[in-house]
Amino acid sequence: MGEKDSETAPIWGKTRQRESNNTQQHPMDVESTSLSGQQHRSMNRSRSSYEERGRGVKEFRSWFPWLIPCFVFANVVVFVITMYVNNCPKKSGDCFADFLGRFSFQNTRENPLLGPSSLTLQTMGGLDVKKVVKQDEGWRLLSCNWLHGGVVHLLVNMLTLLFIGIRMEREFGFIRIGLLYLISGFGGSILSALFLRSNISVGASGAVFGLLGGMLSEIFINWTIYSNKVVTIITLVLIVAVNLGLGVLPGVDNFAHIGGFATGFLLGFVLLIRPHYGWINQRDAPGAKPHRYKMYQGIFWTISLLLLVAGFIAGLISLFNNVDGNEHCSWCHYLSCVPTSKWSCNREPASCTTTQLGNQFSMTCLRNGKSASYILANPPDSRINSLCVQLCR
Repeated sequence: MGEKDSETAPIWGKTRQRESNNTQQHPMDVESTSLSGQQHRSMNRSRSSYEERGRGVKEFRSWFPWLIPCFVFANVVVFVITMYVNNCPKKSGDCFADFLGRFSFQNTRENPLLGPSSLTLQTMGGLDVKKVVKQDEGWRLLSCNWLHGGVVHLLVNMLTLLFIGIRMEREFGFIRIGLLYLISGFGGSILSALFLRSNISVGASGAVFGLLGGMLSEIFINWTIYSNKVVTIITLVLIVAVNLGLGVLPGVDNFAHIGGFATGFLLGFVLLIRPHYGWINQRDAPGAKPHRYKMYQGIFWTISLLLLVAGFIAGLISLFNNVDGNEHCSWCHYLSCVPTSKWSCNREPASCTTTQLGNQFSMTCLRNGKSASYILANPPDSRINSLCVQLCR
């Protein structure tokens, strides 16, 4: 399904197989009148052999990419539904872009990404460790990958997904890339839940980083195919390093990035393995029976699968036994945020005390001690939460 017969270059450009296209050139044509019948038949057999060889070394099959666009569409639809549920004008009152009505954003002091409130994200399935562990809501490890904190967050992830995912799906098909995307997102959620214990985490970033990890391991497992692999590896490593570097800024869940990338890297060795160059080049040669995969490919495949299974088992057991990863790694929190004089890495959720005297509503943030008073009569919980988040920033 979705397969086309045309040739296509792999994800990272030219491969060694393309060099074999020279074998498809026919020998110099000779007029049949100058050949004997036996020579003519010999020439026809030779020409036929070259044609078969050319078909035999056709590089890779090309698939029509439809799954990645569907993933993008699903993420956008979920965001629209989230904004509909958020209903800022009714639940909070202090909104940005009021002309959007029910779909207006939370105040930018509360959510600078132009999106819903944290309470809405929690309701819609954001990754809340307490609910996962104590209320058996393990489904949040998957649902959080389809939620986004705002328009900015959504655009960045979806543009990256389209740029990377479509080309990967064209090369490897929807099954392998779909599994790579979904499992990487799940792996990112597990690592995030082990280290970010108080905040709600959302976003497809872990799954997107999984695709980047798969692209890198695909080069190693298919080493004999590529002719410009060193430059390719350096380029890809720089891209990943820059993105992970941006993840140390406050408000970014870099643990989801790291977990997704590590999962995708290991999974790439398992799902994206190709026959080596020699097998593709010689499989139609008379009497040649080369092995489909090289020994190093089998070793990578086995080790990666074992590490992947062991990592998921250890991560899930630790998570559901309420293990806090920060207690076993005192420096790991720096992987997600590095404090500076410009910002704080305090990720504790906003918590406030409130008092109501007539129409005067007073609130004090327990994190920073700030207090504020508002003219509000019995505000709803969503409004109180929104004001508390703003006061504690």
